[in-house]
Amino acid sequence: MTTQQSSPCAPQTYYRSANVEHLEIFYREAGDKDSPTIVLLHGFPSSSHMFRNLIPMLAQKYHVIAPDYPGFGHSSHPSTSDFKYSFDNIARIMNAFLESLNIKKYSLYVQDYGAPVGFRIASSNPERVQSLIVQNGNAYEEGLDNDFWKPFRPFWANKSAENGAPLKPLFELDATKWQYHTGVRDVEAISPDAWMHDQAGLDRPGNKDIQLEMFYSYGTNAPLYPKWQEYFRTHQPPMLIVWGKNDQIFPAAGAEPYKRDLKNLDFHLLDTGHFALEEDCATIAKLMNEFLSKVVPSPVAAAV
Repeated sequence: MTTQQSSPCAPQTYYRSANVEHLEIFYREAGDKDSPTIVLLHGFPSSSHMFRNLIPMLAQKYHVIAPDYPGFGHSSHPSTSDFKYSFDNIARIMNAFLESLNIKKYSLYVQDYGAPVGFRIASSNPERVQSLIVQNGNAYEEGLDNDFWKPFRPFWANKSAENGAPLKPLFELDATKWQYHTGVRDVEAISPDAWMHDQAGLDRPGNKDIQLEMFYSYGTNAPLYPKWQEYFRTHQPPMLIVWGKNDQIFPAAGAEPYKRDLKNLDFHLLDTGHFALEEDCATIAKLMNEFLSKVVPSPVAAAV
């Protein structure tokens, strides 16, 4: 597997691990630690690898952290009998990870699974969150009202082997490749390294059991949507939406409702799919740099 290197002009990306509750949490880190921090939270079936191109584009101005969740990427992947794979538990571990690095203020970039992880953290620690960047990450029922989620609902209602069986093809190569290719403008712009990297993680012994647990736990997210929406309305975190509008998992219908609750919202639908960074990384980086420069105070400005 190959990983794209930072350009010679970009700050170095470092590949590190932190011990959190006896788990090794792998993370990518770049930029000056005295600069405002951006925490990048990945989706399924990916890892911090999905941010490999974005990190150098942000690190010249910001301190960037991108962790892998337990069971994903290069972090520890204990068995389902040794660790509870749920969004509550993953969010707890990620919050503990940030505390272990003494990161007290940050912006959160959330995509796919990153949304229920990040919104749990943000709504529990609103004083720490400087802004939110949402890329195909759901917080509204409208985002789940589509054909992709129909096979999940029986499993959420009854966690049986019979109800879980229709979901298992989503752990195979065709489905992983489908996530990367569907809705993009040009499939030749999508590096196969990305979906092959993700599939290698899925194919590790025991990992598909882990992912099935996460699929079941996804059913715990929708009941929390009202809480997250109340957090948006009450605390009004500045939010940038950069959403691949052709995504068939989280279509644009899930992006529109954010307009109801956020007053300081910078809203962009992009002509691409679920993993928008694969095709529109430069566009997203530009929008993020412009947005963050307006809403996140720099240490230099604060000192003056």
